Amino acid sequence: MSLGELDPGDLFEVRSLLSEEERAVQDQVARFTDERVLPIIGECFDQGRFPSELIPEIAALGLLGSTLPEEYGCAGLNSVCYGLICQELERGDSGIRSFVSVQSSLCMWPIHAYGSEEQRRRFLPAMARGELIGCFGLTEAHGGSDPANMRTHARRDGGDWILNGSKMWITNGGIAHLAIVWAMTDEGIQGFIVERGMPGFVTRDIHRKMSLRASVTSELYFDEVRVPDANRLPGGARAQGPAVLPHPGALRHHLGTDRRRDRLLPRGAGLRQGAEPVRAPGGRHPEHADPARRHGPPDHAGAAAQPPARQAQGRRPDAAGPGLARQVEQRPHGPRHRARGA
Repeated sequence: MSLGELDPGDLFEVRSLLSEEERAVQDQVARFTDERVLPIIGECFDQGRFPSELIPEIAALGLLGSTLPEEYGCAGLNSVCYGLICQELERGDSGIRSFVSVQSSLCMWPIHAYGSEEQRRRFLPAMARGELIGCFGLTEAHGGSDPANMRTHARRDGGDWILNGSKMWITNGGIAHLAIVWAMTDEGIQGFIVERGMPGFVTRDIHRKMSLRASVTSELYFDEVRVPDANRLPGGARAQGPAVLPHPGALRHHLGTDRRRDRLLPRGAGLRQGAEPVRAPGGRHPEHADPARRHGPPDHAGAAAQPPARQAQGRRPDAAGPGLARQVEQRPHGPRHRARGA
């Protein structure tokens, strides 16, 4: 191959390793990013505004909970497709990718993996349609994302739980209809689905950020919030630990970010991911950050506890399902694409 034939966006021809459906998914999300995200995202960044008007389109493309089964209204795609989705959205802006990956990996996935069947059917279809937005409550002001130092706690009270504490640097917090909140209990760390409108649950957005300005970042406060046991994730106590729930948004540190400055070049490749969920990134990010100082009222103190023991990953779909690819053309499109062989 001559130098003239090299694709500067895919020097190793990784795209040739993708299946037809994976390439189709990547092309469709790339076109959405080109046509709907890039024209408005600069202004959104300057204004510190998340473009919520894109949520219905994102949901219609099947990008929310895309790896979850179709029986819950999701696309049933494999992990490679999800990685490509995150990469292309990240090329537009970290705020857009954060919205999708938090909704998908940190909210919908725990409900599917650790929730009851009743919880799956109650929440997942509406979340896939973008009608219910979720946020993930782990990070706290004093201890970052270290579950062993978590002070938010819940105690049993009859058939309910009483939740006290606070969370910091929470993506989607101000627009969320529900929060997946991790708290210390006498039985170890437990996960709870806390719904907006429950008395004592309030959110406060964080402004004047230097980055992720087109993303909603918030604080969550819980003051004697009564949560029914039906909203506890029954499998949460056996989780590997909330800090290692899958977060494919780690792709923001790779090609997605780098390719923003090269968006006029031919199409780049996706990062091939295995069938297993991607672990939380080692880099710092507001959703997994150790903030320098405390905002708002102090936390309620909770007893220290060790994080739950690690457990083997549940099986994730590796074969691409028929979801999103049905909606896309099987060819490259948009000004950034050129025809290619494989």
